Amino acid sequence: MARARTQFEITPDILLRAYSIGLFPMAESATDQNLFWVDPEARGIFPLDRMIVTKKLARVIRSDRFEIRVDHDFGAVIDACAAVSDGREKTWINERIKLLYGRLFELGHVHTIESWQDGELVGGLYGVALGAAFFGESMFHRRTEASKVALIHLAARLFAGGFRLLDTQFVTSHLESLGAIEVSKESYREMLADAVAGKADFWVWPKGRLITGGEALAALPH
Repeated sequence: MARARTQFEITPDILLRAYSIGLFPMAESATDQNLFWVDPEARGIFPLDRMIVTKKLARVIRSDRFEIRVDHDFGAVIDACAAVSDGREKTWINERIKLLYGRLFELGHVHTIESWQDGELVGGLYGVALGAAFFGESMFHRRTEASKVALIHLAARLFAGGFRLLDTQFVTSHLESLGAIEVSKESYREMLADAVAGKADFWVWPKGRLITGGEALAALPH
């Protein structure tokens, strides 16, 4: 995995330019205020027409046990993604990243998909939208299946809105179980160039409209 440290000021424009050529920033830890650019030799993506939704997960999605909100509380989502938890003793999300992605959120390039239950945020994710590409950054859950439901709602929204690429940076066994695959850097850059040059509508479902699990599943190819 290629990486290059940077200590100069990263602006929203610089960050979007980096995404457009296949780079993304990370920090060594929450307390390290330096960032480095990451350029993986192999990249994880979700083919939007091949998401894996098991019967069990489909039942959870259709049950609407989680209320899915979009761009409702960015601060709470990124804080939860950065929090130390069982199985994750440190995080790459530092205060510099929180500030930078907060600015992109204000500009409309960062979005959250949030799972709520009984008035509490229990799972979700955030990522960057650019052209017809969406770059998933991080996800979390406090209740079983909460992050998976958020991811499927995201995929349905992106597919319905004409997005061509859902980037997941790396492939883990968890993401692979939901349909993530690994592609070479060369293949990824071809997909990326095509997607960034395209147009898509993240708000194909208007802001504030609650999308049911049934609607989300119906929007995905079967």
